[in-house]
Amino acid sequence: RGFWSKHRRKVLVTAGCLGSGYFLYKLYNSHTRRLADLQRQLANDREHDENIKAQMKAHFENIQMIVDSTTLPHAMRCLSISIREEIDVSSVMERLNRGKGVLSQSEKLHLWDQLKILSFTRMVLSLWSVTMLSLYIRVQVNILGRHLYVDTARALDTSSHLLYALLVSSPTSTTCSSSSFWLPSKAAAPCTVMFSQEELDLIDRDDEQKFLSSADFLVTNAMPGLILNMQTAVSEVLKGMQLKDVITTRVLQETLLRIVDVFMSSGSPHHWVDYLMMPQDAKLSRTTSGETVSKFNQLMVETRQVLTSTEFTDIVEISLKCFTDALVEEMETQSVAGGLATGMPLAKMLPQIEKTTPVIIAEPGKNQFLQLIRDMSEVQVFFTLLYASMPQ
Repeated sequence: RGFWSKHRRKVLVTAGCLGSGYFLYKLYNSHTRRLADLQRQLANDREHDENIKAQMKAHFENIQMIVDSTTLPHAMRCLSISIREEIDVSSVMERLNRGKGVLSQSEKLHLWDQLKILSFTRMVLSLWSVTMLSLYIRVQVNILGRHLYVDTARALDTSSHLLYALLVSSPTSTTCSSSSFWLPSKAAAPCTVMFSQEELDLIDRDDEQKFLSSADFLVTNAMPGLILNMQTAVSEVLKGMQLKDVITTRVLQETLLRIVDVFMSSGSPHHWVDYLMMPQDAKLSRTTSGETVSKFNQLMVETRQVLTSTEFTDIVEISLKCFTDALVEEMETQSVAGGLATGMPLAKMLPQIEKTTPVIIAEPGKNQFLQLIRDMSEVQVFFTLLYASMPQ
């Protein structure tokens, strides 16, 4: 009792200090653990985000590879056949060759004028179609690839394979019909990658196959109207241009760009979209949030929104300008003794135009112009952003 009375104050102070110290220690320890847990969670989140980014990057790159190796070659092959069949320049040239010494001067001039219009129409039509179809297909496949990634990647980790299965052509297909886009059915021969029926049911297979097949619309439906309107633009720009007029590299470049500009600016805004895809059903634009829209219509509406956007219009202008510049440069290189650089009569340049057209519509692996557009930084950034944007 004497000890307690004598040292009570010291004991209480010491106990208070020890208690406070222990409390502060526990508080600090708890705070440290929470901070460590938070840092660990942030590290895990960063790692998860990096994994997602890596997966999306790999998926995006795989999609671009699919476009270059499967979809675009099919489309370019069909486009090349269609242009050769629809715009026949050889018949006019044969009539000119057979008519030497027989045709009157007015008949010769008429045939030469026809040859002039047809040659420029064929060249500019090829330039425009190759550029627009390649961009359209990239828009289409990137939109579908993004949807497939969002819909299936988390559950299956096979979205790029599903896209490949939708895109790969049938080994037995030799035509340019929409059936060239092949997806194995239950009775089909084994594909490169096979999936269970449950996996295939996760996507609206028929709608998405139909969506991909719609890339044939330009060749199968819109080509006659496109040729007619392009020929009208060519006739307007070349009106008054004589066969003896001297054409230089700069004149040719300006002429081609003016034809493209006249064609693109004729009609309603974005009228050219209707050459690439079927007209939009007016009912879709009035669809309310409660109504069900098929996957095909959803994809088509989204594609049209992209094609009519300011950003895509800018990409189109840049691509057409780049293609035209490269084409004129190629023609200058191929002309005899630099004829285009110093100038050559229009009549002598027409045969060179005919030689250049097959180069424009060459298959993607040998088409320097397609590769040039694909590698443009503006084009790459556009499609990266398109793929990265989440579907509405």
